[in-house]
Order: sequence, then structure tokens, then C-alpha cells
Amino acid sequence: MTAARIPPAGQIRRLSMLLGMILVVIGMANTMPSIPGLDDWVTRAFGGGVSIRRFPYEYLFPLVFVIMMIAVALEHSFARDFRDRGTVLRGFGLMMDVALVVMAVAIAIGYLIEIDSVCLIDQITGTRAALIEQALKDEIEFALSMGLPLPGTVDDPACIDTLGLWIFPLVGLGIAVFLGYNVRVWGFPLVAVAILIAAYALLTVMMWYLFGPEDMNKYLVTKLGGEPRQLIDGRPNMRDVLVNNAQGLLGRFMGILMNTVFPYIVLGSLFGVSAGGRSLIKLAFLWTRRLRGGPAHAAIVSSAMFGTISGGPVVNVLSTGVLTIPMMLNRGFKRVFAGGIEAAASSGGQIMPPVMGVAAFVLAAMTVVPYREVIIAATLPAMAYFGCLFLTVVFEARKMGIEAVGDATPEMRLTGADRLNLLMIFLPILLILVLLLTPKEAVGCGRLASLWGVTQIITENGCRADGLPWLLELVQNSAGDAGSAGWWAVALLIVLFFLDREIRRDPGQILTALAEAGLLVSRLYLMFLAVSVIDFCLNLTGLSNYIAVDILGWLRASGVAIGENPAFMFLALLATMGMAILLGMGMPTVPAYINVALLMGPMLVGLGIASFTANMFIFYFAVASAITPPVAVAAFAAASITKADPMRTGVAAVRAGVVIFVIPFIFAFYPELLLIEAAQVNPLPGEDRYLPGLDGTVHPLHLLVVAAKVALALYLLASVLARFETRRIGRAEAVVRLVLAALVMAKLPLVAGGAALAALSILVWHRIHLRPAVA
Repeated sequence: MTAARIPPAGQIRRLSMLLGMILVVIGMANTMPSIPGLDDWVTRAFGGGVSIRRFPYEYLFPLVFVIMMIAVALEHSFARDFRDRGTVLRGFGLMMDVALVVMAVAIAIGYLIEIDSVCLIDQITGTRAALIEQALKDEIEFALSMGLPLPGTVDDPACIDTLGLWIFPLVGLGIAVFLGYNVRVWGFPLVAVAILIAAYALLTVMMWYLFGPEDMNKYLVTKLGGEPRQLIDGRPNMRDVLVNNAQGLLGRFMGILMNTVFPYIVLGSLFGVSAGGRSLIKLAFLWTRRLRGGPAHAAIVSSAMFGTISGGPVVNVLSTGVLTIPMMLNRGFKRVFAGGIEAAASSGGQIMPPVMGVAAFVLAAMTVVPYREVIIAATLPAMAYFGCLFLTVVFEARKMGIEAVGDATPEMRLTGADRLNLLMIFLPILLILVLLLTPKEAVGCGRLASLWGVTQIITENGCRADGLPWLLELVQNSAGDAGSAGWWAVALLIVLFFLDREIRRDPGQILTALAEAGLLVSRLYLMFLAVSVIDFCLNLTGLSNYIAVDILGWLRASGVAIGENPAFMFLALLATMGMAILLGMGMPTVPAYINVALLMGPMLVGLGIASFTANMFIFYFAVASAITPPVAVAAFAAASITKADPMRTGVAAVRAGVVIFVIPFIFAFYPELLLIEAAQVNPLPGEDRYLPGLDGTVHPLHLLVVAAKVALALYLLASVLARFETRRIGRAEAVVRLVLAALVMAKLPLVAGGAALAALSILVWHRIHLRPAVA
């Protein structure tokens, strides 16, 4: 949640937009897919040391980092907002702005000095060249003596001239400034978590330094070295904070942002230029005009479609809600219900394939699962979520006596401009789907491949295509790669924009949207800096592993068979849910997901839940935190439109979207619903490759049975929350329905089958009962 601020103007605004555009140019060039022949042409034209894409990370990351932080300082300047609040505050604001830029430059230079692939000082002094020459000479001599092939290169030698002890104040001051600016841009909750975990890490280090590790509880001590105990032993850890590719300030999160997510942020910003949102809403109204819920159903459809573009719940609410909420109110829905439905539907945009927001890409990177498989895994849960929202609206419309509109009204009919707008949205998304869901090895192996003159080589591992024409080779290079798919979608959308008369009249809108995307990337990475602090501190102290090991040890001591006791697994999942919602309050989805995944993920894996399923479980609750009171940011945004009480709107959003709290438990116990092999892998060492009863594949009949159980259970749950089906549901009937919904999901066929029969009987009885409906 960003703080209120005075927007920049004049030269400052132009400079920040210029930096955003520069960042977009660098980011899009870096994520450019492999175009057949292009790299060879660049090598012939400019020499072997020149690259126009996939730049070396050790030079790319510090460069874009400095650009990002300068852009943040210009866009969110403390000094600008404090200029009328006295000399002291104005001076403090200027100090913070300067500090952010100075520390960004200092961290970037320190990174280049410390990282072994650069060793900046050694390069300047010539020491590095001498080291490499001597190391290569030694390797050649060894190869000659052993009769081995002569090497042409050697591994990067360790840097000789480094920051030394100066790395401590550099990293410490840098983190302090970055966290301070995070309060300004993203709010205090994220920074509070980072400060608490960092303080805990410092406390454990001081306990080791003052008292030693002997007879100390492992939670109270972080051992840095041997005897004598010296804080200088922590220098390797500080170096990790600076240059470690896994958990450094310019580490994996920078890699995820610059190599995968970047094109999708640009795509979302470009979508905002078109009138596609309004056309989507018009299309949604047209599709749902014959349903009782009318505009409420349209809100769900449009939020689902728009959410897959924006990926943000608040942006989604403010974009679609300004049109759907007034129409819901005009049809007779209550203000609180209208706001709750819009908030729940807009939050669900983050779980709607194919573009699910930044957090889904982070999930793919942290679980080492291709993003194409994340899309597949998210499909059934997303269908269940939005299907349940539809049911909620149906029951509410029946209760309120609201009837369907029927025929299309003039404002629902699509114009030629609307069709162009929809084309600009659906074609790029379709391109993303085709590229992501097409395996590389399948390109050139279809029935039509012979028409292209492709030679198909059939091996025991399948088909391999040889002699691909240029176009098919281009497709193969991009197939299955999320970054490449996003890049081509951006390129296609820019071309399609010129079908729009408004864009042709003012093409500067495209440049503005691109620059805004660069500024958004800058803000996102400031947030990732706070997450990096949490990541490093948890790894340094081993807190996550200690929690997991102790809980699992306690379970084993209690005689529990790990992975086989559903009660203990349910309690662990319940605790994880609470942690995700607690840490997610007032916080964007990305840090909420990462923090809980780092802290609680190892415990879930230790309980026998596949790593991907555990992360998907946490991801869902990070999304759900946007509608969970008391800090339900999506519900608060909806309440600003409905003018209803924000807390009541948050409660209504939870009631409408309660299924988002239920679905993760279902796929935790039925991982086959996620449809991918990674969700069925047994994480416990020494066990079978797959979880009990699973073999890594999808069995259609079994999946159909499980899906039917889920549909029946969610139908019962939705009716209970609405307290209405074809008539009002009494308290006793509601309790029975809830019990049956739980029993239907039991794995024992006899229990589930009996509950299903009883549930169907209840539904039939409800419909034929002679009591009149209560409006």
C-alpha cells in the first residue's frame, strides 16, 4: 500500500519518465527471444564481445539497479512532500532522497568490486589479468603433465582487492535506507516484518559473540566462526548479502524480474492505454444478460478477464468496479454485497491463468517449475473459485428477487471500436498461451511438418525435428519460455495498437505507458529489497529449518507417521494459512507469499506435501489476504466506490470469496487436481517417488470423480454462506450442509459416497418442500 504523495511535475517528471523508458529499453532488449541468425549477424558486424540481448547479469543488474533507485527517488521524493513542513523535515526529506541514490550507486560499485566474475579494483590495477594468466598457465602445465586436452579458459579467480571491513557499513546503511524508502512507497507492514526478522538475526549473532555457542538453544545463536569469536567472521555473510545469486540484494529476485516478469509488467501497462477494460466489461454484460445476477455476474467475468491482465486486486477493483458496482446497485443489490463481490472477483484475478501477476512468476522460480505448468495447475482451482462466486450471486439474486435483463440493451452492443479493443487484448493473451503450452520438442513434429520440408527423427525418447525453416525455428526458440512469450505479446500488442484511431492520433500514449511500466518495475524492485533482507536473515539463522525439524521431530516422537496423518497435516495447513493471512495484511501479494513460503514451506514439505503444492497453498492465502479484514485492501478500494462501511465490505468479500480459503486445503489433500507431475512428487527422502496412491499422471475418470466431489461440496458451502438456495436455508439445514460438504471430500469411498447421496437428498428435499420462499 503506497503512501499518499505529491506527484512530480515539470522537469522532474520528464526525467523520471525518461529513466523509466531507458529501463524498459534495457529490459525488453535483455528478454528478447533468440531470433535465428540475429546473434550470428551481431557477432559478424560488431565482434564476439557484443551482445544485444541476454546481457551478462554481473553488469546488467547493478546498472538497472541504479536506474531503478534514481527513478524511485524522483517519483516518491521525501523532499518534495516535506517542502512545506518546516526546515527540519525538509532537510530530512532531502537527506533521504540523496541517501537512496548514493547508496544505490555504492551498492552497485560494491557489487562489481566483490563479485568474482568482475573484481573491479583488480581489473583497474591489472591484478585480475595477472591472476587469470597465471591460473591458465598452471592449468596448461597440469594438462600437459597428465596428457589431457589443453584448456583455453579458467574459472574466475577470487578477488584480491575488495571492500574489506567497509562491506559492513556499506551493506548496513544500504539496507537501512532501502527499508526506510519502502515505508514511503509500500507502507509499514512489509518493513515491520523485515525489521523484526533482521533484529532477531542480529540478536542471535550477538548471543554467539558474547556467550559462545556452548549450551545455547539453537534458536538463540547463529554461529559465524570458531574461536576466538570475532565479528569479522561475518564478512562472508555480508558478501553473500551483496553478491549471492540466490539471496543477495541483486540476486534471484532481480533475475526473476529482469529475465521473466519484465515483459508482463510492460504488457499490463500497455493494456491500460487501450479502452480494452471498458470493452471487456461491455462483453461481460452481454454474456450475462440472461442470468439473474446480471451486473454482478458481469463483475465476476470482467474482473476475471481484466485481472489476468492487471494482476493487482486494487487496480482491478478501481478499473472494473467503477462501472460494475453502480449497475449492481441499480439492479437492487445491497452496497455491501456489491462491494464484496467486486473485491472478491478482483482479488481472484491473481489466480486466473494465463497471466496471474508477479507472484505466480516468483512461485515458478522458487519451485523450479516451468511457468507453463503453473498455468495448468492453476486452471481447475480458478474455475472452482469463479464458479463458486457465480453461485453466490445466483443465490443472492434469488433472495433479493432480482430477475434477468434478457434482451441486450443498446449500451451492451459491441461497436467496431469495441471489437478492435477486444482483439488487442485477446490476441496477445492467446499468443502467450500458445507459446507457453507448446513444448519445444513438439515444434516440427506435427502432421503438417512435412509441408515445411522438416525431417522428423523418431527416437526412443520421442520425435526430434531436423532442418526447421526459419519461422518454425523462431517458434521453437520461444516455445515454453515465459519471458519470450511475454516479449512477443508486447511486440504484437504494439503493432495492433495502430488499428486504433485514438492511438494513431496520439502514439505518445504508447511511450507514456512504456515509461510508466519502467517506473512500476522500479517500485517493485524496491519491495524485493525488503524481501531479500528477510530471505537472507532466515537463511542465516536457519529459523525456517529449525521450526520444520522440531515440529516433525515432535510428531515422530508422538508416534505419528509423517505424511499419513490427515489431522496433523490439517493443523499444519491451518497454521500456515493463519501465518499467510497475518503477514499478508496490508502487504502486496508478492512479499506475503515469499515470506510465508520461506518461513513455513519447509514444514509443509516435511509433512509430505509436494514442494509445488505447498507453495501453491501459500500463494492462494497470500492472494486471499487482499480481502481479509481488518486490512482488506481490495475491499477498502471497493468501499470507496460503494460508500459503504469498509469493514462490512471486507466481511462480505470473505463470505463471497470464502472458497479461496477452502480450495487450497482441497488440493493439498487431492494434489491430482493441480494436473501436473510436480504436485504429486513425494518430498520425503527414502520414500516412493510419488505420493501414496499417485503415479505422476492424470487419470481422467478418477479426476472426474474428484472434481464432482469438489463441485458438490462447494455448492453446499456457497448455499450455506448465502443462507438461500431456492428459499431461505434454516440454521439446522445449514449445519447439515456444512457437515455433508466436509464428508463429501473424505478419501474413504464409503464415507464420501454416503455423504454425496445424503447431500443430493437434501438438495432435492429443499426444492420440493412446500414452504413458500422467503424473499
